[in-house]
Order: sequence, then C-alpha cells, then structure tokens
Amino acid sequence: MQSFRRMTAGIARWPRNVKLFFLANLLYQIGGGMFSVLYNLYIQGIGYNDAMNGRVVSIQSLATACIFIPIGLFGDRLSRKTLLVIGALFSGIVFALRAFAEAEPLLLVLAVCSGVFAAFFQVLAIPFLAESVKKSQRLALFSAYSSLMLAAQVLGSMGGGVLADTLQHSGIDHVLSLRFTLFVGGIATLAAFVPMLFIREQRTQPETAKISETQQSQPNAEQAKADTSGKKAPDGSSRIIFWFVLAQLPIGLGSGLVVPYLNLYFTNRFGVSISMMSLLISLGQIMTIVSMLIGPSLSKKVGPVRAVVIFQLLSLPFLLTTGFTNIALVASIAFLFRQALMNAANPIQSAVMVDRIPDNKRSIANSLTQTAFMLGWASMGPVQSFLVTTYGNYWGYAITFSITGALYVTASLLYYFKFRERPARRIGTAVH
Repeated sequence: MQSFRRMTAGIARWPRNVKLFFLANLLYQIGGGMFSVLYNLYIQGIGYNDAMNGRVVSIQSLATACIFIPIGLFGDRLSRKTLLVIGALFSGIVFALRAFAEAEPLLLVLAVCSGVFAAFFQVLAIPFLAESVKKSQRLALFSAYSSLMLAAQVLGSMGGGVLADTLQHSGIDHVLSLRFTLFVGGIATLAAFVPMLFIREQRTQPETAKISETQQSQPNAEQAKADTSGKKAPDGSSRIIFWFVLAQLPIGLGSGLVVPYLNLYFTNRFGVSISMMSLLISLGQIMTIVSMLIGPSLSKKVGPVRAVVIFQLLSLPFLLTTGFTNIALVASIAFLFRQALMNAANPIQSAVMVDRIPDNKRSIANSLTQTAFMLGWASMGPVQSFLVTTYGNYWGYAITFSITGALYVTASLLYYFKFRERPARRIGTAVH
C-alpha cells in the first residue's frame, strides 16, 4: 500500500506528456486485452484447429520481430510521437477488420499487419517515457507504466470475456458474440491515437546526463574517460546491447511456448468457461500489478539486477506446478503466482537498460531486445502446437512448461553474470 500511495502521489507531478501517454496506453491495452483472451477462441469458433492458431501467432510475432529494428532506427531519428500515433491508429483499424475476417489468407495478412503496428508501442514506449522524466524518476515511472498497462489489459480481458458470455446467454451465436466483442476492442484501440495528438514532443536532454549514462557501462574510470572523447562509446554501447538481446532471447523462446496459449490450456485441459478463463487471466494481471509495485522496494534493497533474477527464479516452481497438475484450483493458484513473479521484473529490466544505454541508442536497443523476444514467439508457435497435438492436453502442456522453465533459468543466470552490480573502485576511496 505504501508503494501504491507513492505511485499515485507522484502522478500529479508527472509531466503532461506522460499523463496523455498513459491515457492513450489505457485505451490501447484495453483493446489488446480483449484480443489476447478471445481471438484464439474466435479462430476455433470459425472452424480452425490448434495448428491454425499456432500459424497466426507465429506469423504475427515474426512480422513484429522483423519491423522492430526499423522502428527503433526511425524512433531515434524521427518523431516518436508521430510514430506512436500511426501505430495506435492503424492497430485499431486492423483489429476491427480482424473481428470480421474468416478466410485463411485474410487471417494471416491481418495478423501480419497487426504485428507490424503493434511494434510501434512496444519499441517506442520506454524511450519516450525515459526522455520525459528525470533519471531518478524512471524506475517508479516504468513500474507505474507497466502496472497501468496490465490494469488496462485486465479491464479488456475481463470485460471482453464477460461481454462475450453475456451475449451468448442472451441467445446470440457463439461466433457472433466473439466477433462483436473483438470489434469493440478494435474501437478502443483506435481511440488511443486521440490523446497522442495532444502530446508536445521535446527531444532535448542535457549532454551530461547522456555521458553519465554511458559511463555507467564502463568498468573503470579510464574507460569512462575514453568514452567521453567519443572514441569508444559506440563499441561499449554495442556490447551492452548485445548482451541485453542475448539475455532476452531465452525468455522469448520460453514465453512463446506458453503465454499465447494459456487460454487454450485452461479451456482444453479443465474445460473452464470463457468468463472464468478471462477472470483467471485478469487476476494474474492484478497480482502482477501488485508485484510490480513491490519491485522498486526490492530493487533498492538488493539491487536491480538481483531483484530481476530473484523474481524470475521464484516463478519457476509455480510454472512447473501449472504444467503438471490435473487439479484446476492448483493450476489456477500456481498460474497466478507465476504470472506475478515473472512479469514483476519487466519494469526493473527497463530501468537497467535505459540507465546503461545512451539516449540516442535507446530505441534501437529496445527494438533489438523486443526482436529477440518476438522471434521466440514466432518460432515456438509450431513447436507448441506439435507437442500438444502429438502428446495430448496433459503431456503436451507438461513438456512445453518444462522447456520454458529450463529456458527461464538460462536467461536468469546469463542476465545475472553479465549485469550484476560490482562494488565501485575509486582511487583513495575505501570499498564497503
């Protein structure tokens, strides 16, 4: 509660641009939340099997991954505001069209378009927010942003599930109820571009702040001095970006095996209703919000990198329990804790990255890490559908959850050993 009060008290002091962006993101994520819960079920409802769901997820993720780097380059050179407006506008249009598409070629084409325009927000949100506040405010802002994003997804997923079930209980056809709900989600996403129009973009930042951020990536004072001369900064930044990308790749691979199919997992293994499934996923997001508010406090006590690793490793027992249990209640509780712990690390990771990467490379750094993540989603769709169709709803999911656990351990260890905080060494100063 103290973390929540600090966050809400800080909202009034945040710049106007941040408040407008939060409003736009609220609308954007409500629509996205509806699609994340219901679109797989819509594809099943119009007669396609799990393999088609895997193709749609994979091609959408691949399209997103392919566009990440161009968007990152444009974001560092052009107007981030303009790109965000374009992303929100066309994401809403494509979502609305997807609610009515049935032919397989059209489903795949719209999935590609949706993946492309989703990349705009995924790549540019963190750099846009980073340049809008002071460095000391970033971790709190990123935690609030991630919490708001999940809260909006809760509204979208829970509201979408309840709306679809209510329409079905009123006598409306199953597919028609899903189609109407998805269209409402598309309209909500489309409305997100309106607040973005009122943002006043300011791309200026003190040069000393850029230098100090670059210096943090240097292991000693001599390298930091060389960095300020402009001779070694590109190489140093490139190495840091490379390790951020490499640490993110196993997370994307593991996540791509599990996360896009959690709704199918609960409906196929336990036969839960759409409302119960959407409620469960929403509760997972609510718990994630709580854990994200705790994240900054843990980060202050043990350091941001250790906090990331602690959250990720604590999620693993719950991940494996979800994969192997045949009891719906146990699976639900384990899912809630896994969801909260694994995702609580996200804003801390964002803060670590922007602190160690200069402003003029933050968009490309974020785009490359997001590319690594989405390549995991793009490549794991066919693998997941193969395992589930081959080994069934029990062993198929048990295997995918186990592989995901191994990948998460790999990512956590790599992240810790490459980015852990080392004691500062200064001439004439004792090391405590």
